Amino acid sequence: MIQIGDITLDTSDPLVLAAIIGASVAVLMVVLLILALRAAARSARAAEPLAQQLGYLGQHVQGLAQGQEGLRASIQMVSDTATNGQAQLAQTVEQRLASVQQQMQDRLNDNAMRSQRGLTEMQERMKETLHGSSKQTTTSLTQLQERLAAIDRAQDNITKLSGDVLSLQDILSNKQTRGAFGEIQLRDIVGKALPSDSYALQHTLSNGKRADCLIHLPNPPGPIVIDSKFPLEAYEALRAADTDHALKQAVAQMKVAVKKHITDISDKYIIDGETADGALMFLPSEAVYAELHANFPDLVRAGFDARVWIVSPTTCMATLNTMRAILKDSRMREQAGAIRKELSMLVGDVDRLGTRVGNLDRHFSQASKDIEEIKISADKAGKRANRLDNFDFEELDDSAPLVLTNRAPAAE
Repeated sequence: MIQIGDITLDTSDPLVLAAIIGASVAVLMVVLLILALRAAARSARAAEPLAQQLGYLGQHVQGLAQGQEGLRASIQMVSDTATNGQAQLAQTVEQRLASVQQQMQDRLNDNAMRSQRGLTEMQERMKETLHGSSKQTTTSLTQLQERLAAIDRAQDNITKLSGDVLSLQDILSNKQTRGAFGEIQLRDIVGKALPSDSYALQHTLSNGKRADCLIHLPNPPGPIVIDSKFPLEAYEALRAADTDHALKQAVAQMKVAVKKHITDISDKYIIDGETADGALMFLPSEAVYAELHANFPDLVRAGFDARVWIVSPTTCMATLNTMRAILKDSRMREQAGAIRKELSMLVGDVDRLGTRVGNLDRHFSQASKDIEEIKISADKAGKRANRLDNFDFEELDDSAPLVLTNRAPAAE
C-alpha cells in the first residue's frame, strides 16, 4: 500500500502498478534528461542534432508528464470508484446479512413451532401408547392369572394322577390286589359288550373251581370261561434286565409264569360236557400281550395247543362282540318256533278279518239300497205335496156341493 496525502494506492491493483511503472519511467527519463542536459552544456555547440533530439525528447517528456497527470486522474477516479464500491458493498452485505438473519430467525421460529407440535404429538402418542400398553398389560396379567389357575388345576390333576399311579403301583405290587384289578377290568369289559343275562361272574363249576367269568354260549361251542392272569413280576424283570444273564433269567421266568397260567386254565376251566373245549386267558395289560406276541411266539402256540387263547383288553372286546353276535343268532333260532306259531295265528286273524270285512260290506250294500229306496219314496212324497199345494178351495153356500178347482201356480 502507498499513501499519497489522502489517497491510498494499492500496489496489487494493475492500474496502480502501471501508473507507478510509468512514473518510474518518467523519473528515469527526467534523470536521463538532466544528465543529457549537463552533457549537452559541454557539447551544445558540437551536438546541435543532439539538441534537436533533446527538444524532441523534452516534448516527449512533457507529453509523458501530461500522461502521468491523466494517469493520476485515472488513479483518483479508480480510487473514488473503489471507495464507492466498498461503501455499496458494505451496504449490500449489511442488507444481505439482515435478510439472512431475518430468514434464519423465521426458520428458527418455524422449527421451534414444528418442534413444539412434534413434541405435543409425541406426548399424545406416548400417552396413547402407555394407555394401550397399560390395557395390554392388564389383559396379559388377566390371561396370565387364568393360565396360572389352569396350571394350578393341572398341577392338582398331576398330583392326583401321581397319587393314582402310586396307588396303582401299590395295587399291582400285591398278587391278590393285582388279581382283583384284572377281575374288575374284565368285569367292566364284559359288562359293556354283553347283555347281563348272558354271562356270570365268579361262577363255580362242577369241579369246585371258581371262574372269573363264564359266558353262556349255545352249543356248540358251549359256555366258555374267561380267567384273568397278570404275570407282572416276570414282565418287570424282563423290562429291567440290563445284562445278558439277567435277560436270560427274565425270559425263563416269563415262560414259566405264562405256561403255568395256561396249564392252570386248561386243567380247571375246560370240562367236557359242561364248558366249551377252550378257554380265554385275559391279560389286563396291552404291553404284556404285545410282548408275548412279539418275543414269545412259542408261548402263544402253547396256548393254542392247550386250547387257551390269550386276549388283551382290546382283543377281548372284539372277541366278546363276536360272542354277542352268536348269542343273538342263537336267541333268534330259539324264538323261531314261537315266531312261526305267532305267524300262523296272525294268518287266522287275517282270514277272520277278511270274512268280517265281507259281512260288513254286505251290510253296507243293503244299507245303501235301503237308502236309495227311501230317497225314491221321499221324492214321490215331495211331488204329491207340491200338487196338493197347487189346489184352491172355493167358498160356497152350505147347500152347494164342494168343488175343487185346479189353480195354476202364480207366476214367479
